[in-house]
Amino acid sequence: MIWKLVLALGLILLAGLLWAERGKKPARILIFKTPLSILFVITALLQPHPGGPYFAAVLSGLLLGLLGDVLLGLKTPSTFRAGLAAFLLGHLAYVVAFALYTKPTDWLLPGVLLLWALAIVVFRWLRPHLGDMRIPVIAYVVVITLMVWAAWAMFWAGELAPGGARLALIGAACFYLSDLFVARDRFISQGFVNRICGLPLYYTGQFLIAFSVGLTG
Repeated sequence: MIWKLVLALGLILLAGLLWAERGKKPARILIFKTPLSILFVITALLQPHPGGPYFAAVLSGLLLGLLGDVLLGLKTPSTFRAGLAAFLLGHLAYVVAFALYTKPTDWLLPGVLLLWALAIVVFRWLRPHLGDMRIPVIAYVVVITLMVWAAWAMFWAGELAPGGARLALIGAACFYLSDLFVARDRFISQGFVNRICGLPLYYTGQFLIAFSVGLTG
């Protein structure tokens, strides 16, 4: 029952957030975004987890995501940079979490070069519009690609329960896709379409990763 309530509340807050984003009112956006992001942290805390380093690393990533959401919601250039840094650290926390259930050989996956080729394509798409954000964006693209790679390696390693590994991999992929819409909005073309596509992907990703801590046995 509690998870039905979490899902219902999350959908209500997400609908409110999309409505607020359409009006482009930062204060109104934060009214919905902040509790929605707190909700994915609460979701991880309420999972029947054994504690340990995986839970600690995932929780750190979620908390950094919450911080990043608040900073991006303020809609200023300085808070955008700070929010970018928070999300970069959050992605690194997820890399650490996923790597806990892998060995070095687990990272030698078929098709991994395609993942990095996609990273190059993404950077080349963004490069003409980056200005002085070029280096931070390079770092960010590398880290989000590494996060997906780590989740993929963990899934194939088979050391985490299949349900948890599957949720983490899908969550990481959703997070990656959502970041493309953030980048498109910030550097290529602003518009509500970036929010209506990116925000559901982002919150789906965060909630799936949060749920994965309850399936680590």
